[in-house]
Amino acid sequence: MKPILALVLVLLSAPAIAGERVAKECADPGILGRIQSKFDHQVRNVPHLPDVSIDGFRRIHQHRYLPAKEKWPVARRYCGATAQLSDGRKRYVWYLIENPWGYAGVGNNVEFCVSGFDRWYVYSGRCRVLN
Repeated sequence: MKPILALVLVLLSAPAIAGERVAKECADPGILGRIQSKFDHQVRNVPHLPDVSIDGFRRIHQHRYLPAKEKWPVARRYCGATAQLSDGRKRYVWYLIENPWGYAGVGNNVEFCVSGFDRWYVYSGRCRVLN
C-alpha cells in the first residue's frame, strides 16, 4: 500500500482526543507527508537513531492556535498525534504549522518533534518547544 494512501486511511479512521478538535490543517495529508519525509531524512542523518519510518498517524488533534496579528502576521497552529512507527512502536509527535511562511509569504512551514528522537535537544527535553 502506498504511504500516502495508508496515511489517508488512518486519518479517516482516527478519532480525535476527547474534548479536542481536529483542525483540517493538522490532518492535512500534505502536512503529514512532509513530516514523514523529514523524519525519514532525520533518522538517516542523525547518528544513533533507529532505522524506522512513520507508517501512519492516529489521534490527530490541535491543542493551540495563535492567529496572525499586525505585529506578527504569521498564524501558528500547534498540533499533536500518535505516530505508528515501522518497528511497531507508537510515539507521540508534536508539530507546528506556520502560515503564510514560504518563499515571499506563500505556503507554510512545518516543524515537528517525535518523542525520543530529538537527540540534539533542538526542541528542548520531550519536545516542549512544540507542545
